[in-house]
Amino acid sequence: QVQLVESGGGVAPPGGSLNLSCAASGFDFSKYQMTWYRQAQGNERELVASILARSEVIYLPDSVKGRFTVSRDDAKDTLYLQMNNLKPEDSAVYYCYRPAGSYWGQGTQVIVSS
Repeated sequence: QVQLVESGGGVAPPGGSLNLSCAASGFDFSKYQMTWYRQAQGNERELVASILARSEVIYLPDSVKGRFTVSRDDAKDTLYLQMNNLKPEDSAVYYCYRPAGSYWGQGTQVIVSS
């Protein structure tokens, strides 16, 4: 069955960096669009980044442009989100999501705090 397992969250200071990973299994990862969402406490889930098969990035909101980079390694069936220059407002649970079939990971917590 489809499984998405995020890792790499934690606590980082403002201006710091974190690199999130999403290990995929149960499907041919290389053929699917993959996305990252985040949800801060009390807020709706927000699309952060989306990447098509063959690594074409199709969405990166202004709030993270220039700071976040989405990428994928199809050989490792893994999706990444490199987050630099973190801000307190980036604090949220980050989710890996496969739109086709609507599959979610369990999420990984990111806290940006001094």
